[in-house]
Amino acid sequence: MGYLDPKTDPALPPPEDDPHAPVTIRLQAVVRAAKFHGIDLEVRDYRAEPGEEVPSVASLARWLEENGLSARGMHMPWATLVQMRDIPPIVLMFTDGSAGLMVGADAGDGVVWLVDPFAPDGSAPVAVDELRMHQAWTGDVLLVRARSETRQSEPPIDAAWLARMVMGERSLLRNIILASMVISILAIFPPLIVMQVIDRVVNYHSMATLISISGLVIVMSFYETLLTYGRRELTLVISTRLDTKISLTVFDRLLALPLEFFERAQAGNIIGRVSAIYKVRQFMTGRLLSTFLDLFTLVVILPLLFWLSATLAWMTIAAAGAIGLVVVIGMAPMGRLVGRQVNAEMARNAVMYETVSGIRTIKTLALEPSRRHLWDERTADVVRTSLASGRMGNWINMMVMPLDLFINRGIILIGAYLAISSTSTGLEAGALMAFSMLGGRVAAPLVGLARLIDDLNDVRASLGEAGSVLNRPTETQALTTGMRPPIHGALSFSDVCFTYPGASTPALSDVTFNVPAGTMLGLVGRSGSGKSTITRLLQGVSRSYTGYLRLDGIDLREINLTYLRRSCGVVLQDNFLFRGTIRDNIVAGRPGLTMEAVVRAARLAGAEEFIERMPAGYETWIEEGSTNISGGQRQRLAIARAVISDPRLMILDEATSALDPESEALVNANLQRLAHGRTMVIVSHRLSSLMECDQICVMDQGKVVDIAPHAVLLRRCEIYRTLWQQQNRHQSSPPAASGEDMLPDLHEPEE
Repeated sequence: MGYLDPKTDPALPPPEDDPHAPVTIRLQAVVRAAKFHGIDLEVRDYRAEPGEEVPSVASLARWLEENGLSARGMHMPWATLVQMRDIPPIVLMFTDGSAGLMVGADAGDGVVWLVDPFAPDGSAPVAVDELRMHQAWTGDVLLVRARSETRQSEPPIDAAWLARMVMGERSLLRNIILASMVISILAIFPPLIVMQVIDRVVNYHSMATLISISGLVIVMSFYETLLTYGRRELTLVISTRLDTKISLTVFDRLLALPLEFFERAQAGNIIGRVSAIYKVRQFMTGRLLSTFLDLFTLVVILPLLFWLSATLAWMTIAAAGAIGLVVVIGMAPMGRLVGRQVNAEMARNAVMYETVSGIRTIKTLALEPSRRHLWDERTADVVRTSLASGRMGNWINMMVMPLDLFINRGIILIGAYLAISSTSTGLEAGALMAFSMLGGRVAAPLVGLARLIDDLNDVRASLGEAGSVLNRPTETQALTTGMRPPIHGALSFSDVCFTYPGASTPALSDVTFNVPAGTMLGLVGRSGSGKSTITRLLQGVSRSYTGYLRLDGIDLREINLTYLRRSCGVVLQDNFLFRGTIRDNIVAGRPGLTMEAVVRAARLAGAEEFIERMPAGYETWIEEGSTNISGGQRQRLAIARAVISDPRLMILDEATSALDPESEALVNANLQRLAHGRTMVIVSHRLSSLMECDQICVMDQGKVVDIAPHAVLLRRCEIYRTLWQQQNRHQSSPPAASGEDMLPDLHEPEE
C-alpha cells in the first residue's frame, strides 16, 4: 500500500506535516479492515462531519455502511478484547487520533496482536500487553464485517416489513406489556372501592372503613400514577424509534432508486406516494399501540364482570360484538372509497408541487388561470371522494352508536331492573355501580378494536401507494459492491446498443470507438443523435445496454457505481444548486476540503472573478432555484463543483451553453489547462468550442459516423462539414483536401 500525503490530497481532513499523521492512520486502518472483506475504499472518498477534526467511530461506521459493509462502534474493556480470537481485523482507536488493526489475541499470555495500517500485506503482527494498550487505547473499537445477505433482494415495504420493524423493539414492548398488565389490575380496584363505599360505608355510616379505604386509594393512586408515567415514557420512546427507523429506511430506499425512474415519474406524484408511509407510522404509534394496550384491561376486567353479573356481562359482550360486525361489513366499501380519496389527494399534491417548481414559467407566461382551473378540478375530486368516504363512515357510526349507548347507559338500567325485581340475583347497588364503571372500560377496547380493523383499510392503501415507489428495483447492489480500480480514463466502446424503455428505435446502435487516457473527446451531432446517451452510460445512469463499454479495460458494469460517479466530474446543461452558500455548493460532494481547494476550483471554472465581487464572497447565500445569480454564474459554479475533486474523467454535457461568449472563452481556456492528464468528454453544439479536442466523434441517429480531429473531419465528414458551415457562414469554405486525409480512421476498435 502506498502512502497518502494529506498535504497534497485535498480530500483528507486537516493536513499534517507527517504523511503518517494520526488522522490519516485512522482512515487507513479502516481501509485495511474493509479490504479484508473484499471492499476497496479510498481515503480521499471519506467525508468528514462538519467541525470534525478526527474521524469519529460513528462517522467511520457510516462510511463503511455506505460502501456495503456492516460496522458497529462500541466501548470494550480489556478483558473482553483479549478474549477475541480468530476474528476479522478490528480497528482500535488510539488517544492521539490514530488507530491500529487488531488481528488476534492470546488470553493466556494477556496480549493482543496489532498490525500497522500502512504495513505491507503479510507483515508480521506485534504483540501488545495490557499496560501498553492502556497507555494509548481509548477503549473504543470499530467492528467490521461483511453483510450476511446481499441487499440486492431488499425486503418489500409491506405489512411483514412493518411487523419485523416492530418486533425489533421486543425489549421495550415487553416492558410496556408488563406495565399495562399491572395498570390493568390496578384498574379493577376503583370500582370495587366504590362498591364498598356504597354498600359498607354509606349504608352503615362506618368512618373507620372510610379512613381505611381512603388510605388504600391514596397508595394505589400513587403507584398507578408512576406506572402510567412509565408506560407513556416507554410508548413515547418506542414510537420515536419506530418513526426514526421508518424515516431512515424510506429515504435510503428512495435515494437508491435509479435516475431513470425519477425521469419518467412525476416528482409530485412520487412525493405524495412516499409520504403515504407516514400515515402508517401514525397508525402504528397511535391507535394500534393504544388499542393493543387497552386489550390487557379487557382480559383483566372481563372475569370480574362475570363475577358481578353474568347476565349483564354477556349483554356487554354481545353489544360489543355487534359493533365489530357492523364495522367488518362496512370495511370493503369503505376501503374502496378511502383508496379513491388517497389517489385524489396525491393528484392534487402533484399539481401543487408542479406549480411551485414551475412558478417562474407560470408567472412569465401568465398561466395562473389555467393552473387555478386545474387546481380547482383536483380539489373538486378530493372533496367528492372525501365526502363519499365521510358519509360512509357516518353511516357506520350511526349504526354503531345505539349499541355503544346501550353499553354505557342501557346496561345500568337493566341491572337496576334485575336488582329490584329479583332478590336471587344478589346484585346490590354498589355492585351495579361497579359493573357500570367496569363495563365502560370493557366497551372501549372492543369498540377500539373494531374501529382498528376499519383503519386497516387506510393503512393497506397507504402501504400500497408507498410500495408502488419504494419496492421498485434499486441500485443498492451496484452502489455497494463492485470493483474500485484506479481510474486513468481510457474509454472503449464495442458494439454498444441501447434503447430507452418504451422507445421503438434504439438511441445507440453498434457504437464502436476507442480513446486513450488523457484524451479530450468532443461529441457532436444533430439533436437526438445519441450524444447525451453516451454520457449517461459513462455515468452509470443506464446499465441495460448491450455490447461492451470499458473504462481502463474494465467493463463499466463491474465497477462500483458510487466509486464510478465520485471518480467522474459531471457538468450538465441545466445544473441544480442547493440552497446554501457558494462554498457549500462547490464542496457539496467533499465537505472536508479546504478553502484553498475551493478557490482553486473556482479559478479553474472562471467563477473567481464574480464571486469576489459579491458582498460576502464565498459565503454568499444562494437562494432556492438560484434566483439571485445569473444562469452563466450558476453554470460556472457547477463546473467548479465538478473539478474540485480532481477527477480522472470529466463529462461536460452542453456545459458552456448558458455562458456569454467572454465567459465561455474563459472557461474553455481553463479547461484546456485542466484537461492535461485526464480524459474529458465534451458534448457541445458549438463546434468552435471543440476545435482543440484531440478527437471529435460525430454522431447521427445513434451511430458513430466518424471520429477524428477537427481538421480531418472538415475534409472527409459531410455531416460535420455541414454543421460547421451552418455555424460559420461568414467564414470562407474549408481548405482543399490535403495529405491529412490519409490519417488513420479511429472508428475501428484497437486490437
